[in-house]
Amino acid sequence: MIRDVAAKRYAEAAHLIARESGTEEAWSDGLRAMSALYSDPAATAFFLNSRVPPKEKQALVQKALEGVQKEVLSLALILLRRGRTSLGPGIAEAYQELLDEARGVSHATVTTAVPLSGEEMEVVKKKLAEIAGGEVVVKTEVAEDILGGVVVRIGDRLIDGSTKNRLLALKQKLAGARS
Repeated sequence: MIRDVAAKRYAEAAHLIARESGTEEAWSDGLRAMSALYSDPAATAFFLNSRVPPKEKQALVQKALEGVQKEVLSLALILLRRGRTSLGPGIAEAYQELLDEARGVSHATVTTAVPLSGEEMEVVKKKLAEIAGGEVVVKTEVAEDILGGVVVRIGDRLIDGSTKNRLLALKQKLAGARS
């Protein structure tokens, strides 16, 4: 899920433009290319190097993004001029989430104490599809501090079935019983 407000705003503007012009897929492809460029460590070092003239940086962006929507190239150049190339991957991710949302596809982050097996992942995906009422793109994370169980964030909803949360609830219940 995207947490950078600026990236989300750029993505919302891009999605609006793409939807109005019927070029959602072309934008998606272009933003993925921009994301790949702006997340590449060598390119990042190049863009951050104050000894490299702005014209050379601009030429690299234009060459790397040759063939993408002209508006995507314009966005990439704006980010370069403003020194905000780090927003590129976040914009692409937020755009994809908006595009998926418009298509009825939900995104979920599943956090577990240990990695899920393929079979467990399929069970989780199936259950989340039932909850969301449609297709769900699942991203997994491992956080040993939850001890066991699962924590799911799907859209704005949080489903906390972690052992840690259950133990905290039991502790509060027991503390309340003593009073």
